[in-house]
Formats: sequence, C-alpha cells, structure tokens
Amino acid sequence: EELFEKRLYSSPLVVETSHNVAKMQAMARRSVALLALLGAGMPLASGVATSMTSNPLRKVVNMLQSMQTKVVEEGDKAEELFEKFKCYCTKSGGDLSSGIEAAEGKVAELGPSIEASVSKKEQLDKDLVAHKADRVSAGTAMDEASALRAKEKAAYDKALAENKANYDAMTKAVTALDKGMGGSFLQSRFAGVLRSYVSNSQAVEDTDRQSVLAFLTGAQAEGAEYSPASGEILGILKQMKDEMFKDQQDMIAEEESAVKAYEELTGAKKKEVAALSKAIEEKLSRVGELGVEIASMSNDLEDTSEQLAEDKAFLAQLEKSCSSSGSVHEEEKKARAEELLALSETIKILNDDDALDLFKKTLPSAAMSFIQVQRTSSTLRAQARSLLAQARSRQQPQQRQRLDFIALALHGRKAGFDEIVTLIDKMIVSLKVEQKDDDDKTKYCAAEMDSSDDKKKGLERSSEDIGVAIAEAKEGIETLTEEIKALKAGIIALDKSVVEATELRKAENTAYKQLMADNGAAKEIILFAKNRLAKFYAPALHKAASAASFVQLASKRGAPPPPPETAAAYTAKASESGGVLQMMDLLVSDLDREMTIAKAEEKNSQEEYEEMMSDSAEKRAMDSKGLTDKEASVAGMEASVESGVSEQKSTGKELKATEAYIMSLHAECDWLLQYYDTRKTARADEVDSLEKAKAVLSGAD
Repeated sequence: EELFEKRLYSSPLVVETSHNVAKMQAMARRSVALLALLGAGMPLASGVATSMTSNPLRKVVNMLQSMQTKVVEEGDKAEELFEKFKCYCTKSGGDLSSGIEAAEGKVAELGPSIEASVSKKEQLDKDLVAHKADRVSAGTAMDEASALRAKEKAAYDKALAENKANYDAMTKAVTALDKGMGGSFLQSRFAGVLRSYVSNSQAVEDTDRQSVLAFLTGAQAEGAEYSPASGEILGILKQMKDEMFKDQQDMIAEEESAVKAYEELTGAKKKEVAALSKAIEEKLSRVGELGVEIASMSNDLEDTSEQLAEDKAFLAQLEKSCSSSGSVHEEEKKARAEELLALSETIKILNDDDALDLFKKTLPSAAMSFIQVQRTSSTLRAQARSLLAQARSRQQPQQRQRLDFIALALHGRKAGFDEIVTLIDKMIVSLKVEQKDDDDKTKYCAAEMDSSDDKKKGLERSSEDIGVAIAEAKEGIETLTEEIKALKAGIIALDKSVVEATELRKAENTAYKQLMADNGAAKEIILFAKNRLAKFYAPALHKAASAASFVQLASKRGAPPPPPETAAAYTAKASESGGVLQMMDLLVSDLDREMTIAKAEEKNSQEEYEEMMSDSAEKRAMDSKGLTDKEASVAGMEASVESGVSEQKSTGKELKATEAYIMSLHAECDWLLQYYDTRKTARADEVDSLEKAKAVLSGAD
C-alpha cells in the first residue's frame, strides 16, 4: 500500500485532482459559514453611511451568484480530471499487465535454465575430480613402470655380461681344442670362467658336466695331450656354445620386447596425461563460465521476481483505486448538485419581488438606538479588521485563508462576538499545533538526512572495498594461471631431462663395460707375452703353467737337430729383453690404472645418476602437488570473484535505494527547512494579530 500511494499520488494528475477536491470542500465550508452568519442576522454593511448609500442584499446576491459560478467551474474541472484519471487507469493497467506477463514468462524460463546450468557445473566438478585422480594414477603408473624397467635393465645387463663372458670362454675353449692347445687354455683365466659356468648351470646334463669338469681339472691323464680325434669334449662344448648363443639371442629379444612394451606403456600414459590435462583445463574454464552464468541468471531471476511482486501489488491497488474512483466522483457530483440547488434557491428567495418590497420597507425604518449600537460595533469590527489586514499583508497568499475567514465573519451584524472569539482561539491553537509539527518535522528531517548520508558513505566504501577485493582476486588468478603454466612446462622439461639422463647413463655404462672388457683382454695378452719372454730371458720369473704349455708345444715339434757350427757363440740379448719386459709392466700398470679410474668414475656416475633420479622424483612430486594446490586456489578465487560480484551488485542496489530515499527526503524536507524561519515568523505574527483582534473584540463585550 505504501508503494502504491507513493507511485499513485506522485502523479501530477492525481495531485491536481486532490487539490481541486480540497479547494471545493473549503469553498463549501465557506458557503455554509456565510449562510450561518446571514441566518444569525450579522449585517454585511460596515456602518450607517454604507447602509444608507447601497442595498446590502444586492451584495449578498452578487456573492451567491459568484459562488454559484465557481461551483460550476469546479464541477467542469473535476469532470475533466476524472476522464483523464480513467484514461490513466486504462493505460497503466494495460502496461502493467503486459509487463507482468513478460516477467512471469522470464521467471518460468530462468528457473529451469539455472537448474540445468547447476547440474552441468556439478557434473563438470565430478569429472574434474575423476580426471585429476586418473592423471595422478597415470603418473604413478609411469613412475612404477620406470622403476621396474630400471630393475629389469640392471638384471638384463648383469645376465648378458655373464652370458657373454661364458660365451667368450666357451669360444676360446673350442678354438683352443680345435687347434690342439687345450693345455694352454687350461692355464688361462677363461678356464676358470668356464669351470664356474659348467658347475652352476642347470642346463648342462650331469654326464656332460662330469666330462667337461674332468677335462677342465686335468683329470684325463696327467701330462697327456688332449686328442681332438675323440671329439667327445669338443662336441659337448660346441653344443653348449650353441645353447649359450641361443640363450643370449633369446635374452636380447626379451629385453628388446620389454623395452618396446615399456615405451608403448609410457607413450600411452603420456598421451593419457596430456589428454587429461587438456580436459581439466577446458572443464575448469567451463566451470568458471558456468559459475558466472549461474550468478548472472540468479541475479536476473531475483530482480525480475522482485519487480514482478511490486508490479502485481501496484496493479492490485490501482484496480482497487480505479474501481472506487467512480463512486467517489458520483458522490462529489451529487454534493455539488445539492450545493448548486441550495445557492439557486437562496438567490431565488432573495430576488423575489415580494421580498424586495418587504426589505425596502423594513431596512430603512430601524430605530436610532439600533443605529448607534451598529455604529459602535462597526468601529470595533473596523479596528479588528485593520489589525488582521496588517497581519494579512505580511503573509503569502496561500497563508491568508484563516485571516480571510475571520475578516469575513467580522463583516456581519453583531449578535455577540463570542463565536468569533471562539473561532480565533481555535485558530491560535491550530497555529501552535502546526508550529510544533514543523519543529518535529525539522528535527526528523535533520536526523534522517544525517543517518542516510552516513549509510550512503558506508555503502560506497563497502562497494569500493569489494571492487578492490575482486580486482586483487582476478590479479591472483592471472598470477596463479601463469605459475600453473610454468609448473606444467617445468614438469615436462624435468621428464625430458630424466629420459636424457637415463639414456646418457646407459651409454656411459656400456662404454665402461666395453673398456673393462678390452683392457682386461689386453692385459691378459700382455701378461701372456711377458711370460713367454720370461721363459727365455728370465726363467726364474717364468710361471710353471706357462712352461708346461710351451713344453707341450715343444714336444709336438720333436727334438731339433744339432745346430750348425758358427763363427762365434750366440749371446742372448738379456739387456734388451729387460727393457721390453719393463715396457710390458708399464703397459699393464697403465691398464690397471685406467681400469681403476674407470671403476671409480663408473661408481661416481652411478651414484650421481641415482641421486639425480631421486631428486627428480621428489621435485616432480612437489611440482605435481603444487600444481594441484594452485588449481584448487584458482577455483577458490574464481568462486570468490563470483561471490564478490554478487555482493557488489547487492550493495549497489542498496546504495541506489538509499540515494532514492535521500532524494525523497530532500523532496519532502527541503522546502520546509528552507522556509522554516519564514513560516515560524509569519505564524507568530498571525498569532499576535489574532490575539490583538481578540482583545479588541473582548473589550467590546
């Protein structure tokens, strides 16, 4: 109802209609008061001279005719305003109905749209949780596969090295036996390698194992040379060599198959991680868009619902007011017609010929005592009217109604001034009440304006703070987004560096094993050659095993014939052989030193590689956790931005409402505050004039 009254009675048409109705009612009251004064016998003439020179009844008739004209004009004006009001009701009702229908349709559409968007956002949130879990699982699977591959590679390298060593020993054994150098082979380190393999291998049959071990331990006839013609041991060794070669090829094939499976697995997992990361980014973006969309539609729904409720309430009040305005208008027309009838009948009575003749006979023949009393009363009335006229001249036109009414009453014949004095007392009380209302209203306006201004400033500060918070959150989102991109790039680079380091470590390890094998073989050859020289130049340094083998070689050639005669005895080059032997020792020492350095470097490289892999795994785990935390922070900041936008909009609406209320306060209070002192002074002057007029009239009694 308050909303309806504000919107309805703020219309200039309604304000003008109300003003005319009040004006018509005041005119009616003045007519009734005038008729009452006439009925009480108060003359309108002011003194004997006036009553002698003009007919007072003609003035009364003229006033009644003027009132009749004004009533007719006011009736025409009221009819015109009523037609405009009916037009206003029709047009405003149609516009409101159309707006209500459109708002109801919009509310019906927004509800399902919000529910659908909320459902999509919830599903996207679930998908994000699942995608992140799948990405973590894929990363874990790759880490586990890499660890398992490393273990398998280490086992493969060890087994392949043992297989190659055994195969080389077997090859040398077969070659030596084919050449009839079995004895020299038994003195080499390869015999020990082959002996260890035959003793521990489960693939060798017991009978073959016994035969081969017997050969390797020299149990065949001590000092006897191996005869290839028998072929038994040689056949066994060749068969074992073929099986070892087949095992080696199978081992290599299995390793290649395992490497291929590992690469396929890691490749598939990397593609899965990339696809999941892309899906997470897209869905995070979609979640943010849906959040903004939901907030926007929710705010739109709230605003539309509020406007719809206000329009419905206003339409109901408008229909009620428009339906009742017809009956009010008919009642006013009826009252106006009755007033016109009363005025017409009164004029008819006073204008009747018989009445005029009667007035001519009676009015001039009044007694002298009555004329003296009338002259005294006229003097008092003149004094009272003079006081009121002075006060009236200091007032604005809209403030003169009360003094005009008293002055009108003072124009009548004296039948006692009690009624006029009573009327003056009531007017004085009314003026004091009006002044008190102005005082209270002034205090109210000042207090409300102060509190409203304080509220407006507080809302403006809150809106600014919310805006700053939103800007900071958006800046934080941008910063975190850049950090997330950097983390992702860092993880990709780290994975690439791990792969490169692993490949480099494999290459270094392969080179190390090749170096150790080559240096070991070179060392064996140098030592074998040195032992052969020692047999001739330094028999004391010659090893027995080597001697036996060369004895066997010598026995194979048979006894040499006697040497021919020479001019001089042969002299061994012992001094030169010493230099050669020292050079050989130096070469062996260089090989040992190089192998020692290679072992130390291999150990250090392996430790550094393992430390690097451990650090990389730890860094990747920390980066992954940081990535997840930052993504969660971004989601939280986006939610904060949405909440801040909604809160800022709500604060803006409240600020606008406060500003509108302040404007209404200014519209209500500015005029009163501006003219408060003037109104107070004018009211005090009016009270003073009324008091003086009352004193004059009271003195007459």
